[in-house]
Amino acid sequence: MKMTLQDLLAPITPERFFAEFHDRQPLHIEGHPARFAEVLDWAGINRLLDMSHIWTETSFRLVLDSVPVPPSQYSVKATSRDGASVLQPVAQKVQDWVRRGASVVMNDVDSLTPGLAAVSDALEGAGLGKAQANVYISFQQHKAFHSHYDTHDVWAVQVEGEKTWNIWEGRADYPIPHPIFRGQKQDHHDRAKGALRGQVLLKKGDILYLPRGWYHDALAEAPNSVHIAYGVHAPLGMDVLNILSERAIYDTEFRKPLPRQDGSAAAKYALSQQLAALGARLTDLAKDPKVLEVLEGFIRDYRFQRGGFDLLAARGGAPPAAMDATPTGPRFRVAEPGAKPVRRGNDFGLRTAGGVVPLSFGEVEATAWILARPVVAESELAAAWPGLDAPALIARLRKAGVLAGP
Repeated sequence: MKMTLQDLLAPITPERFFAEFHDRQPLHIEGHPARFAEVLDWAGINRLLDMSHIWTETSFRLVLDSVPVPPSQYSVKATSRDGASVLQPVAQKVQDWVRRGASVVMNDVDSLTPGLAAVSDALEGAGLGKAQANVYISFQQHKAFHSHYDTHDVWAVQVEGEKTWNIWEGRADYPIPHPIFRGQKQDHHDRAKGALRGQVLLKKGDILYLPRGWYHDALAEAPNSVHIAYGVHAPLGMDVLNILSERAIYDTEFRKPLPRQDGSAAAKYALSQQLAALGARLTDLAKDPKVLEVLEGFIRDYRFQRGGFDLLAARGGAPPAAMDATPTGPRFRVAEPGAKPVRRGNDFGLRTAGGVVPLSFGEVEATAWILARPVVAESELAAAWPGLDAPALIARLRKAGVLAGP
């Protein structure tokens, strides 16, 4: 799966984004409900959670009404695959907390599926920096976090339900992940956030861009809400110091000892003179074409490395058809994305422009899954809903005009 910045921003162009919004102000982009269907859905969330051995107290968190739930209350002591002692979440305990309204946070997921990686690759491919993703699952009227800012740009991709975001006027002055910023108390944030700038209702298929340091908070407005927060970490001016430090190793002046300090005026003067000399040498190093070349490459390649492994190709072969992740068989396009599942007593159906199509409860759930996608193959439907007569459901939806093609 491939995406570009243009795909994420449409109908806004990248040129307009960089001219008017990037590092300047928030941007809300409305999208079709099926826009990010291939990035993540409920079935994909369950598949991720089923990878039980990758989740620990650092990668998986629960938060109830802005208060973190101690991992010991939903986890069990375990030994990781590399022999480390960890706390791993227990499904039944997590579900108990979710029933009470706890939000679920899944950290560092950007390389776990092709869909999740595609958004990160699009942001990184545009030169915005390293894009790391967390999934936030929240429930109606339960706020996971108080008003706060992030130390990186945020791209919130709404994949399920709805969430209202409060965007405040305040913006921290280019914060970084350091204790002087992370140690700020909530009363500081409550004062610094300023007046309410506006509210954004983020619906399924929408994106919200927030520049680094911008104050915000959010509240789920649907029974279930899922968004993926892509934190984009840009290279900073402080990174220049690291590059100059490496270059300074080869400069004799930086390898000389500093003047011994005995409290005398002469010693202080000698130190100030040497400091001035080193400052001048740093200025010279910053003008060195080799330093500029290294810095250009550092900025250009500032991204996480993910994917790209094709071992059979390295041996001159190609993956067999059975290993191909591309769905087999004809693919059908969702022709009426506005169709909605309905219930009347114990009867279920799908409301379309031509009337209500009677369906079983299982068929209604599967149809909602189909409608969240721009296209679907029979093999995909059968794999996601193995107890369902996939050919029969597709035939009925085609007859009703909900699906078209091939």
